[in-house]
Amino acid sequence: QLQLVESGGGLVQPGGSLRLSCAPSRFTLNNYAIGWFRQAPGKEREGVSCISTRGGITKYTDSVKGRFIISRDNAKNTVYLQMNSLKPEDTGVYYCAASFGAATLIKTSYDYWGQGTQVTVSS
Repeated sequence: QLQLVESGGGLVQPGGSLRLSCAPSRFTLNNYAIGWFRQAPGKEREGVSCISTRGGITKYTDSVKGRFIISRDNAKNTVYLQMNSLKPEDTGVYYCAASFGAATLIKTSYDYWGQGTQVTVSS
């Protein structure tokens, strides 16, 4: 089973920053669009951002536009999510996922998932 591994989560104060990383175990990300999703307690998993295979297309959910930046380094086989100006409502488990298809914020389009990394924004 192909799997992704997320890292970089943690506890941060409101207004702070974190950078999440997503790397695969045993396969290359180059042929996949990558999405970042998050799930807060008691809520549905929602799409946060996504990036196409070569990075030319990026998308963001409205609540993170202007604060989060998704990028990928195919040479390092890693996708990043830079999160700035964090708010308490950004708290949740963040997952990355890989898709053979187009970059989208729709979770059912993704084929492989990581186990998630916890992000907590609190003073």
